[in-house]
Amino acid sequence: MLVAMPASLADVVAAAEKVERTCPRCGETVVEVFYGPCSACRATLRAELGGEAREVEAAEYVPKMNVTPNAVALKD
Repeated sequence: MLVAMPASLADVVAAAEKVERTCPRCGETVVEVFYGPCSACRATLRAELGGEAREVEAAEYVPKMNVTPNAVALKD
């Protein structure tokens, strides 16, 4: 039997069934597709904790030399 694969995650979410769940944050009973904070809690979290994306410059990675070469490798 051949099963068609969804084209994108949006197709999967659109086809998913909404189920009555309890929001783990506020405790209200809501109808959502996925388990997690309800839509109202997500909006509140974005407003309170969301921020602007910023460019972070990381230091260049320099590997540390933890081992010393053995005598065979140094032999000429």
